[in-house]
Amino acid sequence: MLPLNRFDAFRTDNKLFDLSDRILLAVSGGKDSVLMCQFFNASGIEFGISHCNFKLRDTDADLDETFVKDLAKQFNVPFHSTSFDTKGYSIEHRVSVQMAARDLRYKWLEEIRIANNYDFIAVAQHKNDAVETVLLNLVRGTGISGLHGIRAKLNLIVRPLLFLSRDEIDELIESEGISYREDSSNASVKYARNKIRIEVIPKLKELNPALVETFESNLRHFAGIEQFFKQQIDELRITLFQEKEDYSIIDINSLLNFSHQQVVIFELFRPFHFTRNVLEDLIKSCHGISGKIFESVSHTILVDRGKLILQPRQKTDLNNMLLNEDSGFTVWGGYHFSWHGLALKDAQIKSGSNLAYFDARGISFPLTLRSWIKGDTFVPLGMKGRKKVSDFFISKKVPVTAKQHIPILENGNGDILWIAGFQSDDRYKVSLQSEKVIIFEIHK
Repeated sequence: MLPLNRFDAFRTDNKLFDLSDRILLAVSGGKDSVLMCQFFNASGIEFGISHCNFKLRDTDADLDETFVKDLAKQFNVPFHSTSFDTKGYSIEHRVSVQMAARDLRYKWLEEIRIANNYDFIAVAQHKNDAVETVLLNLVRGTGISGLHGIRAKLNLIVRPLLFLSRDEIDELIESEGISYREDSSNASVKYARNKIRIEVIPKLKELNPALVETFESNLRHFAGIEQFFKQQIDELRITLFQEKEDYSIIDINSLLNFSHQQVVIFELFRPFHFTRNVLEDLIKSCHGISGKIFESVSHTILVDRGKLILQPRQKTDLNNMLLNEDSGFTVWGGYHFSWHGLALKDAQIKSGSNLAYFDARGISFPLTLRSWIKGDTFVPLGMKGRKKVSDFFISKKVPVTAKQHIPILENGNGDILWIAGFQSDDRYKVSLQSEKVIIFEIHK
């Protein structure tokens, strides 16, 4: 029998979703995702099935899609599918085939979630996947943030099978007589993750047969350490970074006065996308000749007479984006942004800084999604008077260098509707007199 009590306990303990939520399952046809369907069906949770055909395995890929489509019919649930030119995307965007597939998959899943009113997207990763992820991160050098493995919930992505190991999944598939599709590419060691799973982990298990269980315990410990360390770094950043109108000043002596300065400096500047190599060069140059500049994709650091000047790169100005009335989804400045309208009686008003609700009567499309402009004002929800957006940022301790990267949603009449992720405007709030609401949602 399926361990439904463990499934439900994991869902509850990690606050993945409510039993009343609608969940979009990402299903490849392999053991893990097919078993996930079985759990959702047996638990009576409303769900739909989605499948991506990446066109990487010719006939096998098409057979996978047919299998998953039949699976949806078996469960009598909605089926959503698409296909991608994954290799073409990989070449065009200069990323690996695996990264291309990941990008295409998650963007499409989010579009389907929004268009069909699903609350969350579920993917079927398990304990062994978490172990493989940590080992990959260690090899690639992602720092302390790479040690927590896979999160059970990240924004609207949930992983309800993380309570199971690969061996447990195999046993359940066999004992329940569940059919599935085997992906032949899983046996190829040309992919880094497969190489770790096939060649590295078996060797580690020779040293510790309970490797997966040991990692599970360690990952919880690492996650706690990461959270504590991040809090300390955030507080330290506020202390060391003297914020001006559009740049920050950091005293070099204060910055270098740490016994583990490379670790601290790497984490302090992580939000500004500087690589480890660049920061190592920065440390070596801190007491050198003034005028040297270090660059990331979004920021620059100038060494200037005992100080570091951190500021956004001018080339990273974000273009204004128009949003039309039809329900939609877009990406702006690293944020996923979606919107749709509903009758008030059909809308479920939920709390959360990533959500905003407005009375449709006051909304004048097209809206504009843009960066902060000096002089911007709005009326914060619950207040009557106007407030400068720059003062609002200061009250929220938003770094000067981050202000330009926070999305501002502007109404067609020029009023600011929402400082996305922070605060909406009181003048356009939903009331008992509202008939239709416009719902906006944003995720990093």
